[in-house]
Amino acid sequence: MNGEQPGQQRLRELPPEEWPREKLQRHGPDSLAVTELIAILLRTGTTGTHVIDLARAILNRYGSLQEISRASFKEIASIRGVGPAKATQLLAAFNLGHRLARETVSRVKIDTPELVCDLLGPEMRSLPREVLKVILLDTRLRMTRVEEISSGTLNESIAHPRDIFRAAIAWNAYAMIVVHNHPSGDPTPSEADRRLTRRLAEAATLLQINIMDHVIIGSPEESGRLYFSFREGGLL
Repeated sequence: MNGEQPGQQRLRELPPEEWPREKLQRHGPDSLAVTELIAILLRTGTTGTHVIDLARAILNRYGSLQEISRASFKEIASIRGVGPAKATQLLAAFNLGHRLARETVSRVKIDTPELVCDLLGPEMRSLPREVLKVILLDTRLRMTRVEEISSGTLNESIAHPRDIFRAAIAWNAYAMIVVHNHPSGDPTPSEADRRLTRRLAEAATLLQINIMDHVIIGSPEESGRLYFSFREGGLL
């Protein structure tokens, strides 16, 4: 076998123009299917399993990149043929994508729910539980930092207005945007979401901290909607 891993040897049975790495180098990443991109991250298959077949099995198991990104390290590593090293590579790639989205948007004025989705949507759609975060803004409405306030159950975050405003006060924020996700993918606000928003609006007046919006992150794959904005809905 000349020192090659089984997955690598089987890959060489394909015509050279079909090898994922060579295909990317010649034609760019947009020319590759999702399974081929995953195969590049996995690097090798296992005995009897082509690396592209392994990538396809992972994608079929979860159904989408979003669902793969929600999986834990332990869960991915337990898949036959994956293991700790390949699981680490996959999770690192997803996290780099999340950080890229945040880095790109952080340089501009964040004053629309679309920009909030660009900033935190990819990351928060991958979370298996409801999490509440705040985007802290300076006087030019540019992000200074993102703080996670609470992490709840599958369908309910646990947050109190004092915890939300504590972060804004501690970092001397001029304004903030409250953001949380609905793991179901449906961003329709619950009654608890509405009550929390009303309480935040009341407290903001007393503390003289601007709440620009409360955005619920949804999933177009599940509900057809990226988000719900309390500001756009006339509820804030």
